[in-house]
Amino acid sequence: MLAHPVRDRRPSQLRTGAGLLVTVAVLALTAACGGTTGDEGSDSAGGDLPLVYGVFATPLEEPWDGAIHAALESAAADGLIEYKHVDDLSTSDAMERSLRDIATNEKPDAIIGDAFAAEEAVRKVAAEFPDIPFAFGSGGEPVEPNMSVFDNWLQDPAYLAGMLAGGLTESGTIGVVGAMPIPEVNRIVNAFVLGVKETNPDATVKVSFINSFFDPAAAKQAAQAHISAGADVLFAERDGVIAAAEEADIPVIGMMVDQKAESPEHVVTSLIWDVRPTVDAVVDQIENGPEGVDLGKYSFMAAGGSSIADINTDIVGGVPDDLAARVEDMRAAMEDGTFETPVDESAPAKSIDVSAK
Repeated sequence: MLAHPVRDRRPSQLRTGAGLLVTVAVLALTAACGGTTGDEGSDSAGGDLPLVYGVFATPLEEPWDGAIHAALESAAADGLIEYKHVDDLSTSDAMERSLRDIATNEKPDAIIGDAFAAEEAVRKVAAEFPDIPFAFGSGGEPVEPNMSVFDNWLQDPAYLAGMLAGGLTESGTIGVVGAMPIPEVNRIVNAFVLGVKETNPDATVKVSFINSFFDPAAAKQAAQAHISAGADVLFAERDGVIAAAEEADIPVIGMMVDQKAESPEHVVTSLIWDVRPTVDAVVDQIENGPEGVDLGKYSFMAAGGSSIADINTDIVGGVPDDLAARVEDMRAAMEDGTFETPVDESAPAKSIDVSAK
């Protein structure tokens, strides 16, 4: 299994000071496209750090892009990069125009983001700037010389979260609200279901999809439908579900980042995607030259790219000690490679397309 090395060094490739301020052109374009910008340079940022741009389709409140953003902020805080970002580029045209303008005017040393809603646009612009490493969350293949891809391979923490859910439910019904039945969502949901069956083989898992990556109102509504159908534990694969769990006073599992602070009495744990190993791999490309490679391995638990948050035993109803111990034993087996969660990217059984109702 892969062990990701810990790095404590500065990239040797240096930037000049000419591109360190956001240009008027980028700001104007971002406003026209409906996006927002930010600058999270480290305290030591100056002319000696490589500039990395985060370019995101959704607002950063959406946990998927928020996890990437947090990893880039971490790298900036450690003095590895200068970091700027633009988010909420909700159309393919907005993504393409912003990427091209940033690459032309800012001349960043690397661009990182998500391409799921704009695959063609991202790949088109990457091909126009072969000397800039592009690394994007994507369901497609990498392309030489500079288009690398990654994804959130969270099947291991999803399995652990499912074990918790199976052990916590009293009604025997668990509700899951996901984005849409696509491979990168399906494998998480299917692993969660396997985990449920590990601790509660008689449980029923109801799955619904909202056909959006970010629609908290729709996700909350779907969660409420599960609650009405008897679910007493929820999995918030999408943002909005935690609010429904809090109102119903039932346990819920968060996604991408530790969401305990959103509802300390209800969030029992969260699947955590640590994108920092992926970001470090992109920083290596800045130093050694761009590549078109699959960076997915850096998201596996054994690489330090995923985990679950500490189990919150203070939730409503508490967490039995034997259940928590069983989950921790399985976590150890995953980390030492003696257990690997099966990857199943088929659409989950008994799924409901909420948007089609």
